[in-house]
Amino acid sequence: MPWAFLAPALILFVTFKFIPIGQALVMSFQDVQPYLGSEWVGLANYSALFATEEFGTAAWHTAIIAVVQTAGGLLLGFALALLLEGQARRLWIIRSAAFLPVVVPAAVVAELWRIIYHPTEDGVANSILGWLLLEPSQWINSPDSSMLSVIIVGVWRDAPYNMIIIIAGLVGVDRSLYESASLDGAGWLGRIRYVTLPALRPVIAILVTLAAIRGMRIFTEIFLLTNGGPNGSTEVLMTLIYRMGFERIELGVAAAGSVVLLVGTIALTLIVRAAVRRRDA
Repeated sequence: MPWAFLAPALILFVTFKFIPIGQALVMSFQDVQPYLGSEWVGLANYSALFATEEFGTAAWHTAIIAVVQTAGGLLLGFALALLLEGQARRLWIIRSAAFLPVVVPAAVVAELWRIIYHPTEDGVANSILGWLLLEPSQWINSPDSSMLSVIIVGVWRDAPYNMIIIIAGLVGVDRSLYESASLDGAGWLGRIRYVTLPALRPVIAILVTLAAIRGMRIFTEIFLLTNGGPNGSTEVLMTLIYRMGFERIELGVAAAGSVVLLVGTIALTLIVRAAVRRRDA
């Protein structure tokens, strides 16, 4: 009976995940020529991939986005969770409003931020800079600010999801521990450090893993906002793989890039889990 209930999901996973992964692995060792057949080339695709300067640049950009976006989303989500953790019924409206970036489609988010980042002085973001007496920015149109602009969008989108999960974790924290910490002279920072964070360690470990994976696989926001530009300043592994496969028709090299990204994602997951287990031991 359990397998009967699991069968639909397993069929979908096998059809749309595991079989394509296996096909990509085979393609990464072939010179794939659509309608003309494929030729086995061994590790030539991986050699060609690692030899390109753009792969190293894209990998570096992906690492920066994964680290900064993960840290920013967790910090902002944690701050929002502490502010909205109260039990008052009126807060449900604020929580729902704060959670909207998670449920809005990525294409809508990208278009919204494209409007916000309009480079003229009367653009939304530049108007805010004007209120702060700062010079207007070109945002996604400049190589100097495009990476930061993309990271801001990612943090804005990830923080509400982290907030909801952290709020759920805060419900399970023993309130008597806060009282004991207060009696021992701990301020609000001390209570967060010695009570809240240790209690939320399993939740934070899960969020770090999921956020890092999302950061490494970021595609939609980059593709719609900058398409890897300007001048490759926001090129990441996913956009590079897309460009190799669908624009240059280098399907074998693109498949090799997909396998490298998959291996990196699995390695990152195992490293985070090992670090959490070692700390709990």
